[in-house]
Amino acid sequence: MVADMIPRNARVLAEEILSDTPVLTVSGARQVGKSTLVTQLLKNRSHRLLNLDNAATLQAAQVDPDGFVRQFPEGIVAIDEIQRAPALFRAIKAAVDENRRPGRFIITGSSNLMNLKGAEESLAGRAETLCLRGFSRGERLSFKEDFAAKAWNPHPELPASKLERGDYLSLVTESSFPEIAEVTPRRRDRWVQAYVERVLTKDATELYGIQYPDRLRLLLRKIASQGSSEFVAAHVGRELNIPERSLPGYLNALKDVFLIDVLPAWGANLTRRVISKPKVFLQDPAMAASLVGVDAESLEMQISSSFTGGILESFVATELLKQQEWSAIPFNLFHFRDSTGKEVDLVMESRSREVVGIEVKAAVSLQSKDFSGLCHLQKLAGDKFRCGILLYAGKESLPMGSGLWAMPISTLWSV
Repeated sequence: MVADMIPRNARVLAEEILSDTPVLTVSGARQVGKSTLVTQLLKNRSHRLLNLDNAATLQAAQVDPDGFVRQFPEGIVAIDEIQRAPALFRAIKAAVDENRRPGRFIITGSSNLMNLKGAEESLAGRAETLCLRGFSRGERLSFKEDFAAKAWNPHPELPASKLERGDYLSLVTESSFPEIAEVTPRRRDRWVQAYVERVLTKDATELYGIQYPDRLRLLLRKIASQGSSEFVAAHVGRELNIPERSLPGYLNALKDVFLIDVLPAWGANLTRRVISKPKVFLQDPAMAASLVGVDAESLEMQISSSFTGGILESFVATELLKQQEWSAIPFNLFHFRDSTGKEVDLVMESRSREVVGIEVKAAVSLQSKDFSGLCHLQKLAGDKFRCGILLYAGKESLPMGSGLWAMPISTLWSV
């Protein structure tokens, strides 16, 4: 299978965590490759691998959590889908407090483990989390890409690209899930429908006590249909006939089972981020395309639509979020929009609060107005502004003024 042959760029970080931390937590969507990565990590190590999707194993964990986690004290105990038995978190805490040997446990979950009852308190100071996503473009090409390292380079390379706009639109509709990385569009669409149904009914509904799963389906399809956009609860609630007070819970459930990403708003004043509207999009742009019923050809036909621009922007955002796990420049990802309507699609912020603004365009040519948002961000951020980059479907990299660049979208994964 493809997943077994393609090295994961996050593996180096996983090995480092095992060398100095008692618990490695691997979180990520179902079928994104967590079990494959764990199997690779366990190779040539003494271990016991336990999967809680197995009914008998789950029952054993629920009946005697403490005995369950202590059954192999000398090696690694790896527990797959631990969210199905939350009582294990407290048992792991007790075991680690008795013996803080690095690499005692590897636990995986298809939901955000830190949001499960008892998990954050039990794992704090004892675990480090690795978030595994679908294949990045670099992983598919067998190298470790790092766009942030380029952006923070005082003398960035200006690579040209051989890709046409149609190539980018094809990449957008090519799923990053290992199991369907190389299947036909028809097989992809059927897989996506079954996958979404399973995650909504089994994970989101059971784990989060959702009483109206149909509302989750409506909300997911609404988010998919927008590509990438700010989430305005009042508008969405009215359109879908869902009480506005219920929407935060539904949104958090979709986020916690890794169906969507929620980007907070960036602001020079930290308090503004809390009250500004987040931007939401599906974690896998190809899943959004499948749910909406579009392919690369139809995206090309509606190239000027907000949906095509939004799904291309979400493609760039998801590639950056994948790279967070191995980038030499630790960064957080935001979006920016102020009360005057000035906006920047994506904002990368380093630990020292330096920022890189990113605009994403499906166009193959450039206009000066395309840089208006980046110029505004440059003034607002002042000496914290590292640079502004417009990623577009053209082939040439061009300097566009002090601290401003135009680069092909493929710069995200070029070396």
